[in-house]
Amino acid sequence: MSFQVVTGWLDNSPRRIFAFVSLASIGMLAFGQYLQHVVGLEPCPMCIVQRYALVLVAIIAGLTGASGRKGLHLGGAVLMLGSSGFGAYVAARQSWLQWYPPEVVSCGRDFYGMIETFPLQRAIPMIFKGSGDCSKVDWTFLGGSIANWTFVVFGLIVLLSLALIWRRVSRRVS
Repeated sequence: MSFQVVTGWLDNSPRRIFAFVSLASIGMLAFGQYLQHVVGLEPCPMCIVQRYALVLVAIIAGLTGASGRKGLHLGGAVLMLGSSGFGAYVAARQSWLQWYPPEVVSCGRDFYGMIETFPLQRAIPMIFKGSGDCSKVDWTFLGGSIANWTFVVFGLIVLLSLALIWRRVSRRVS
């Protein structure tokens, strides 16, 4: 596939790209629900934060893709970049905890317990510190944990968002 074909696709089909990202995000969320409710895996606090980031990506991409206004595509791509970048950060942090688990493992509170009990400025650092549950690998596919694969997907969405932003900005300048 040549560079012109890719840039042409970014220029001529941004709504399809946003729709694809939205559907892929919804598919990942559905798979997470399957793992939780059918397989019986309980999500850790960082998994829940990643789900929220994925919900944001799905909503932003879906609404942006549904809009025919090209001006909104740049804003949607920027918002999608921010939420997917945040999700990638959380997934990378969880992957780090899985590769290098803390020496002292304490389960601590669950995600909702942290949010309900502590003010947000205290709860957020507690979530990113991770708990014993966040460092545990319950499921793998091709050697990668759920956090690893989520990072890959968020990373691809980040790259796609950057490509969409680059094409929109370069078309405005020229």
